[in-house]
Amino acid sequence: MQGAIHSLESFGSVDGPGIRYLIFLYGCAMRCKYCHNVDTWDRSKCTQFMEPDELLDKAERYRSYWGKDGGITVSGGEALLQIDFLIELFKKAKDRGINTCLDTSAQPFTREQPFFGKFEELMKYTDLILLDIKHIDPEEHKKLTGHDNANILDCAGYLSDIKKPVWIRHVLVPGITDVDEYLEKTAEFIHSLNNVERVDVLPYHTLGVHKWRELGIPYQLEDVDPPTSERLQYAKNILGDRH
Repeated sequence: MQGAIHSLESFGSVDGPGIRYLIFLYGCAMRCKYCHNVDTWDRSKCTQFMEPDELLDKAERYRSYWGKDGGITVSGGEALLQIDFLIELFKKAKDRGINTCLDTSAQPFTREQPFFGKFEELMKYTDLILLDIKHIDPEEHKKLTGHDNANILDCAGYLSDIKKPVWIRHVLVPGITDVDEYLEKTAEFIHSLNNVERVDVLPYHTLGVHKWRELGIPYQLEDVDPPTSERLQYAKNILGDRH
């Protein structure tokens, strides 16, 4: 069992509690217009394949920095596209007493088999989910990412039902998600869940635009500026971001 690995970071401080060892996997079906990891989309570009124990051996070299809250966070791309590898990785991590965190947009989520059974298995070994809610409106979500959001919101509901701890992440993009109506609907949805431990409102930025240019992919948000500090604070107040 090998994972298609994009990159590794040994000292993550914003991707879950404590200090995290970050594992970025290749592959994503969504095409978010503001994606800053566009270079992870195409799994066929992967040149680094690693087995779970090999990854965990690397991660544990930094265990002394983690403290009582740290551990590993797997991100992407969309890590759930490699769910078989994730199950094996997280199962072995729990055997080693390592805290596990999954950063996901939940786009592949479905209650159909075989995926749902695998997802249920994965949840046994997952301590925390960082769940990206890209947009609350189905049509606007499709414009932004290329996909509907029904299964993503369903995943959030399922995680609430099983009381799996979740941190919600929401990117504030002027004119797209930074709209009062959408913020209020997003807040209403978040408040309907009973497992949300934290909400992070992230300001849109253009730090990944150079990757689009290097890959020859047109960047569609060239004229969009980051949100003002006032709008960012307003969104945080609405959505319950206390950080």
